[in-house]
Amino acid sequence: MQNGSLRGSALLPSVYHAAEHLAKEKAMKATVVIPNLNGAGWLRDSIESVWAQTEQDFELIVIDNGSEDESLAIAREYVGRERYTLVENETNTGFSAAVNTGIRMARGEYVVLFNNDAFAEPDWLAHLIAAARAEPRAFAVQSLMIRHFEREICDDAGDYVTVFGWACKRGDGRCWRRYTKPRRIFSACGGASLYRKSVLDEIGLFDESFFAYFEDVDISWRANSLGYKNLYCPAARCYHICGATTGAVRYNDFKSVQSGRNSILLPYKNMPLGMLALNLLPLTLGYLLKILVFSLRGFAEPYWQGAKEALRILPTLQKPKFRWRNLPHYALIELWLCVDTFRYIGYRAARFLKWK
Repeated sequence: MQNGSLRGSALLPSVYHAAEHLAKEKAMKATVVIPNLNGAGWLRDSIESVWAQTEQDFELIVIDNGSEDESLAIAREYVGRERYTLVENETNTGFSAAVNTGIRMARGEYVVLFNNDAFAEPDWLAHLIAAARAEPRAFAVQSLMIRHFEREICDDAGDYVTVFGWACKRGDGRCWRRYTKPRRIFSACGGASLYRKSVLDEIGLFDESFFAYFEDVDISWRANSLGYKNLYCPAARCYHICGATTGAVRYNDFKSVQSGRNSILLPYKNMPLGMLALNLLPLTLGYLLKILVFSLRGFAEPYWQGAKEALRILPTLQKPKFRWRNLPHYALIELWLCVDTFRYIGYRAARFLKWK
């Protein structure tokens, strides 16, 4: 470790040891983790929005995933600043692996993940922490994410899953003022959410098999299965460019591979065998419909590539252990899947009619 900058996976064991040692002396409310990949156009503004928070009892960890643009130089400019750490990975390890590195180093009671193309209001962190402290069973608290270039339009107000196995963004493309009430949600978006570190220690970190996309839904699902709660805090606002790192606002090869793989991994991993059997027909129908949609948009080949990757991963995937005492939580999740299917149908109808 030199001046708060760490390079290469070979150094990581000593890094973790140092973080553990510091935790005993300098525990704080929150650790903000920003994963970065070629974010030269927006990383500085993202970091500055975090430093400008009214709540200052936090540390900031930036995980650079092998950037080849000027964003790495931007991240290095902050090295030496108090409460700042930069980790430089030589290659793109994926979102899950990157944020897991930050979580393992975290000294905060809460870990807050923040995209490098997101920009927070000054009271954003304070609201997230307050919401988590008000609910002892809270695992995750999600921000109200508003589109950066369309400040009246919501980007994400909490994620949900349908019986077809589709993971969806609540409020995407609609007026954000429709989503001003706090509530319990199925999943928190990892682009701007707080996670209780003690629960992460219990249920495990982000599954690196997902690489990117759906890993946040997976970890929220695991928490739901154990009776923890994921919350939506509309007072915690941030603005998001949307897909700046991957270029995947809609469709491209990278997103198609991730969707083809993770759409299989997500329900298989988190549904007990009985629930899988119960939902086999709609899950199969949902996957076939996604194949059709991606094929019509010219991405059949990368989507099938992702499906093949999933089939290779399935035998090694670690499913959470079924426990009878969690049966009420499984039942609640099944109810959510059914209800949220109708939510999705209503959402698609509203978008078709161009209702904001």
